[in-house]
Order: sequence, then structure tokens, then C-alpha cells
Amino acid sequence: MSGTSLDGTDLALCHFTENEGRWTFEIKEAVTYPYPAEWTEHLRNAHTYDGLSLALLHTSYGHYLGSVVRKFLQQLSVRPHLIASHGHTVFHQPSARMTLQIGSGAALAAETGLPVVCDFRTTDVAKGGQGAPLVPAGDQLLFGSYFFCLNLGGFANISFQQDDKRIAGDICPVNFVLNSLAIRLGHPYDPDGDLARSGKINANLFTRLNALAFYHLQPPKSLGREWVEKNITPLFNDSGLTVHDLLRTYTEHAAFQITRVLDQDPGHPMIVTGGGAYNTFLMERIRDHTHNPVFIPDGLVIQYKEALIFAFLGVLRSRSQSNCLHSATGATEDSCGGAVYLP
Repeated sequence: MSGTSLDGTDLALCHFTENEGRWTFEIKEAVTYPYPAEWTEHLRNAHTYDGLSLALLHTSYGHYLGSVVRKFLQQLSVRPHLIASHGHTVFHQPSARMTLQIGSGAALAAETGLPVVCDFRTTDVAKGGQGAPLVPAGDQLLFGSYFFCLNLGGFANISFQQDDKRIAGDICPVNFVLNSLAIRLGHPYDPDGDLARSGKINANLFTRLNALAFYHLQPPKSLGREWVEKNITPLFNDSGLTVHDLLRTYTEHAAFQITRVLDQDPGHPMIVTGGGAYNTFLMERIRDHTHNPVFIPDGLVIQYKEALIFAFLGVLRSRSQSNCLHSATGATEDSCGGAVYLP
């Protein structure tokens, strides 16, 4: 996995067992390899590259991912059945039936000598879906004991069971915005949310953020970098606020939007994963707003749940089973997404 936070590549060696249709999992080993500065710069700016430069980056990034995976597997002395790679999202515009995750599967397979499943989103987008979130299929089969599954990554997304359907969608940007603000203060992110805690809520900005049209749409719905640049960045630029006050106001906004969704079904247990689960202040604000029991799992699941689930989606793809739910994405039907590359 590589997310919008650009903190590095998440790798997880996972084992799955099926018994009469019930799945269990174990994360055997997991690690995050931080990006070298040059790769952070490439991935951060990839959306500005011309066509040839982006095509070259797609290939070279696939070879980079292959070298990282090969290093990981050599250290463990294992040979897995397959590699499932999410790649790195550069463009996501489902309304135009387009989404792009770079990281050549052919290059990854050539580097590792293993089958690769990648490009998980494009089939769903071609069928009229959002191409996101894809995690709900894994939530349903691996974490079904929780009513809500909330992930706090670059964007907050949630899935839950409703009327025999898995409902899901993005809620709001989280770390994508908070990290970008922390960077202005010389920090890669806001440790424990302490920078935000020291700021003050600005009522005008809080109101304007909550009034954005996206928050009044029904799921399925998804967000990307383009939406943030069009809708949130101008509000920040016009506010005249300090970065600490922007962090405080935006943290409150994220907590408010997340709990708006949760309060539709109060009293049901929720599991929280993703880097935002480590943001103590954000979690305090969510707990203060919600009436739902909040469960934070062990560190491996917090940090590597998305990598775990994309590994699982790769397993489902290898078995030609549906791994993308149209009830979560809005596509015309469920699909078995992912391109397969053989070494």
C-alpha cells in the first residue's frame, strides 16, 4: 500500500484461511519502508507531469516497488503465492470514469518472479462505480463482528451493514489535510494532535467547511486530491488563520463529519484503524461526539489493515470471486477487479 500521506510503502505478509465460507487472517510480518526524498517528491508532484514523464514514472515506480518487496521477502526467507499491489493514486475522477494508480504490475512481477494482482479500481469505475472504497469487501468477510469499520487514512472512509447490503463511502479528508498543515510548521504530521490541540476553533471556517456540498450527498461517494484543492484549500487561503487554528478547526470538522455518519445508528460498536487512530486529540473529539463504542485494535491491524485487505482482495481475484461490492461503490454490479501479471 501507498497512501496519500506519502509516509512510505506498507508491506504485510498475510495468511488467510477459509472454513465453510468463513475467513480468518493472520498478519505474519509487516513493515513500512519510508520513501527516499526523491520518491516523495515524484509521487507528490506526479499529477503535474506530462504524459511521457508519467508513463516513465509508472514503470520506474513498479520496479521500485518490486525491489522493496524483494528486500522484504529475502529478509523473511519466504515465497508467497502472490503479490497484491494497490499502487499509488495519481488521479481519481470517477465521474469521468477515470482513475489512475501507478506502479507497473509487469515491472513488479519481473522484479520478484511472483504473480502480481494490481489495478484494483478500474473495473468498478468502468462499470459506473466510484472505484472506492474497495475495503468493504474485506470488512464484511474479515471484520464482520463490528457494525462500523472506520479507517482514518488520507481520507476517512467507513463501511457498515444495512438491510443486507454493505454501505460504504468516504466521509472527509483527514491526514491528507492535517499532514499538509503540519508540514507548514516543519513537521511531517501532527504527533498525537498536539499542534491542533494548541489552536482555537474558528466558527466561520467550521461552518463553511460543514456546508460543502459533498457532505450532503448520500453514499456511495469518494474523495481525491482534486476535491481538496478545489474545495478546502481556497477556504484555508481566505481564512487568514494561523496554522494552529486551521489544524484545530479542521480536526473538529473531521470529528463532526465522522460522528454525523455514526449517529445514524447509535450504540453499535466501531473498529478504528489507519494512521489517524494514533491521533490522540482527533480520537478524543470523535469519542466526545459519538454515542458508539469505539474499539482501537493492536498496532499491526491499525497500521496495516488496508495492506491486509488488499492482500485479501488479491486472493479473491486469484479465485475469480467478487472483491468489489457495488452497494459500496455505486457500480452497476459487483465485480472481480484486478489485473494479473505473471512473471
